[in-house]
This record gives sequence, structure tokens and C-alpha cells, in this order.
Amino acid sequence: MHMAEQMTNLADRKLLIIDDDALVRQSIVTYLRDSGFLVSDTGDAQAALALLQDADHLPHLVITDLRMAGVDGLQLLQELHDLYPKLPVIVISGAGVMSDVVAALRLCARDYLIKPIVDLEVLVHSVNRVLDQCELESENLRYREQLEAANRELKENLRALERDHIAGRRVQRRMMPSGISTEEGYVAAHTIAPSLFLSGDFVDYAHIKRRYLAFYLADVSGHGASSAFVTIWLKYLVSRMVRDDGLFGDENSFEQGANTMLQQINRELHETRLSHHLTFFVGVIDTFTGQMRYVVAGHLPMPILITDTGAQYLQGMGKPVGIFKDVIWSTYQCQLPERFSLVCFSDGVLEILSPESLEEKEAQLLSMVASSSGTLDSVCNTLAIREIRDNPDDIAVLAITRGLSE
Repeated sequence: MHMAEQMTNLADRKLLIIDDDALVRQSIVTYLRDSGFLVSDTGDAQAALALLQDADHLPHLVITDLRMAGVDGLQLLQELHDLYPKLPVIVISGAGVMSDVVAALRLCARDYLIKPIVDLEVLVHSVNRVLDQCELESENLRYREQLEAANRELKENLRALERDHIAGRRVQRRMMPSGISTEEGYVAAHTIAPSLFLSGDFVDYAHIKRRYLAFYLADVSGHGASSAFVTIWLKYLVSRMVRDDGLFGDENSFEQGANTMLQQINRELHETRLSHHLTFFVGVIDTFTGQMRYVVAGHLPMPILITDTGAQYLQGMGKPVGIFKDVIWSTYQCQLPERFSLVCFSDGVLEILSPESLEEKEAQLLSMVASSSGTLDSVCNTLAIREIRDNPDDIAVLAITRGLSE
């Protein structure tokens, strides 16, 4: 226990009385002992300083006279202030000179009482008030130290999270494909405007068997490391299906591969219990014929197809992946023209649009995309996507084009 710390009752409160007037000193000691305090006393400053050197007997409060033989009270106050800056002191003195009062208070005396004290209950009240104040200051200091320690720990944890966030995002980005072009003039490219948090947005595409251009845009529910982990798992799973199972590698898989892919992902999500669901748009284009097959799994907004005749949303619907068991998704088909742009967005794009309702947001998005040339750069510039900062969700944009230039 140090100074006024952890004092719970009067019997724990130790006082030291310093006064060279033995009668006055004894009356104060007797009254304070009768009031329940532990009291020791001495008649001069030197003896008081010697007592204070015993750490086991260090009082919680000192009551001292100012006018004493030898080292007077002001000198004692100075030494107490230098040696024991947290030790509270109450001054009792018959010398009511204003300069003494000011000097005592400057040396951090907590109270100044004038002798004679007719009612010693006034002194008891002063002692209790000063000690209560010291306890409160000690408690506040402990709280402040605890808060500072918690803040330091929080800052350290935030720095660790930031490092993990950066590392996780780098892993995600390295797993995403580079832009590709086919001999038939198809171009696949994407961009992602990063959010404040690790996200579950993921884009992938590949030219398989030099004929089938397969692509998907997935959005894992939630944010943070667990969602980012699912995207890594997803990349591995789909790559394994392409490599080992021949996904999108022949005409039959072109027709049904998107549905097969989502069913496999759905089964493994339920088996592994990753506690996430995903929305998807999965498409595959036969670059020889311009035919496209696609599947929608809870994805919004729908991709926008831009042709020489205008821009429109693709049609389709389907349940998200990972919520329901044994789902079969409908496969939609579309004949792509010689010149077109198919632009897919993650739902983060809806958050940067000004209208309130989803219907109005989708109408604004369609209008803005229609005013672009359809290339990835033109779409991103029109929506100012690459200029967005501090968005709560990633904005992924995937563009599949043919026959277009800036």
C-alpha cells in the first residue's frame, strides 16, 4: 500500500502529527485516535523526517505546525514536497500571515487551519476530505494507467491487424488473374477498388482449351479475414475442378459447367461448415461461336450487356451458394454479337450511387454504363471507381469485351 492507495476504513488511515507544543499535539492525537485513526506524533521536523524514512510506517497524511524550533514548518513542507510528492499535508498554525498561507499552498499543502481549533471535528472533516480526495486521485491515476495500457495494447493490435490486412489483400490480389486476350478478339480485364476491410469480393477468368472463356465474380458474405480466406479456398477449389475434372473443357461442360461448379461449391461449403454463403455470376463463352452460358446465384446487380443497339441488364435469377442444400441452378444462354461489352459489378458499386431505392440505383448504374464506351477503363472513369476512398465494401468490376477500343 502506498500513500492513500487501497484505504478502506478509518483504522487503515495512518496520520503523523508534528507540533512542538506538547499540549496541543497531545490533544490532537487523542481526538484523532478517538475518531478511529492510527496516529503517531513527534515534536520536531528532524524527528518527523527520520520517522518517514521507515517505509513500513509511512503515513497516509501529515498534519504539521508551521512555527517550530529548528527546521520550521515551511522548510519541512519543502522537504516533504521534494522527498514525498504524493504525501498529503495539512498545515495547522497559529500564524495566520497571508504570506505563510500562500507559501504553504504553493508547496502543495492540502489545507490550512488556524490555531486554536475550537472544534476538532473541523480537523477530522479536513482529514477525511483530503484522504478521500487522495484516494480518488489514486483511483483516477490507476484508471488512467489502465486506459493507457489498454490503448497501447489496442494500438499494437490494430497495427498487427493492419499488417495482416495488407498481407491478406496482397495474397488475394496475387491470386487474381492478369488480363487475357484471345485470338478471336475477346478481352477479359478487371479492377477492384479496395475497401477499409478485407473483403470477400473475388474475380477469376481463364481461356480453357483455347476455346472456352470462363469467368466468375463471387462475393463472400461478411468482411475480414474469414471472408478473405473463403476466396482463397474458392480459387483452389475451382482451379482443381478445371484441372482434375475438366470443368469448361468441352461442349458438355460448356452447356452445364456453371451449374456443376456451383453445386460442387455448395456441397463443400456445407461439408466444411465455413459459415459463409456466396453470391455468384458465372459465365462461359464459346469463343468460336459467340454463344454464352451463364448462371446467377443471388448476384446483384446483374451484369450489363452493351451492344451497338444499347445497354441492358442480363436476365436471370438463382439462390445464393452455401445456404440451401441440393440446389440446381438454371443455366441461361445468350448469343453475343461481334461487338459487345459485358460488365459485371459486385454489390459494392450500389453503395456509391446516390438514389435511395435499389430500383433507382440500378437505373442510374445502367444509364452511366451506357454512356461509357464499354471498356473497363471507360466504365471505371465514368463511375469514378478508382477515385473512391474509404468505401465500406470492395467494388469489383469485371469486363468481357470484343471489338471495342478506347
